[in-house]
Amino acid sequence: MKILMLVPFLPIDQMSGGQTRWFHLIKHLSEKHEITLMSLIKDEEEKEYLPQIEKYCKKVYVFKRPKSPWTFRNLFLTLISFNPLVVIRNFSMEERSAIYKELSTNEYDLIHAETFYVMPHIPKTKIPIILVEPTIEYSVYKHYVDNEVNPILKPIYMFDILKLKFWEKFYWRRASRLFAVSEDDKKVMQKEIPTKDVGVISNGVDLEFFDSKKVVKKNPPRILYHGNYKWMQNVEAVNLLVHEIWPKIKKEIKDVKLWISGRNVPPEIIAYSKLDKDIEISESIKDNRDIYKASTVLVTPIRGPGGTRLKVLEAMASDLPVVSTPVGVAGLGIIEGKHALVSPNMETLSEMVIDLLKNKDKAERIGKAGREFVKINFDWSGIVAKLNKVYDATK
Repeated sequence: MKILMLVPFLPIDQMSGGQTRWFHLIKHLSEKHEITLMSLIKDEEEKEYLPQIEKYCKKVYVFKRPKSPWTFRNLFLTLISFNPLVVIRNFSMEERSAIYKELSTNEYDLIHAETFYVMPHIPKTKIPIILVEPTIEYSVYKHYVDNEVNPILKPIYMFDILKLKFWEKFYWRRASRLFAVSEDDKKVMQKEIPTKDVGVISNGVDLEFFDSKKVVKKNPPRILYHGNYKWMQNVEAVNLLVHEIWPKIKKEIKDVKLWISGRNVPPEIIAYSKLDKDIEISESIKDNRDIYKASTVLVTPIRGPGGTRLKVLEAMASDLPVVSTPVGVAGLGIIEGKHALVSPNMETLSEMVIDLLKNKDKAERIGKAGREFVKINFDWSGIVAKLNKVYDATK
């Protein structure tokens, strides 16, 4: 089939959760389909990654978007229009024109859009549209406003949330087929638009890739948190980890280190390593296997909604036991106590980590159970096989 795929960020393996997702979807889909990719980029430097994805696509087009959402133009248009900030920031007239031209001069079997806010680029068409929502944007934005925005400014932001929810649901309805990436998100979306059938195309992990490299565990043991810190929920989780979980662990176990890794680590998180010699910061590690396989336990005290949960899947693929809040593993379908240790309480999470550090057999058992769980449920080959069936039923 000839597929036109639209994504908001360039698919790059081991970058952000969404970018990793799109890279692997395209990689596996290319085995059966001819893909033309349309993607936004923030700057010219991103073009160095184009060869990674071009080998799996017939054609790749990229279009500029503002590097920061907080430009005068974006804010002004948000205030005077009924479009929310996320739509204005990620809309490119150049991309819309290119898609119109592409659809006018070539025959496509379907359009695959990842995130609702790429949908305004699609002109009126009879070609079936598959829309996958990697996260429910209005829910994530509301969490940010509730926790980070000055109360005086909240009414302005709340109006933007209302606009965001309106357009998100509008494009959900416009799609020929609609999918979430987890059962939890599916339930929310189904409740919002009960007349629309919502399916699930989950995130996955490349087990063969993670199995292909051996890494020596670090000594003393490392408690790991990994993420992209442009995502507010990751910053929030690290703050909880450092302030509410780490002190209790350190008091009980002397020879242990907290390892915070990922991309776009903000100065306030880097500062933790200057205040505590047992906190290590690693930024932009090229191979995620080097952090997961060298660590002893992954801790994800995430409270905010949204996100891909990719860190959990990659940790499990590395035989690394996971300790998490329920939100951190939401929608994955794990059995608590078997595939991961889960609690909403920070003190209990501390005790769970201490237990795993003291009980190597238990840590190994949970790590192996987690790996078997992702092997059965989240291997990319199985996920794309399900997506191929959706394609066949939609054309």
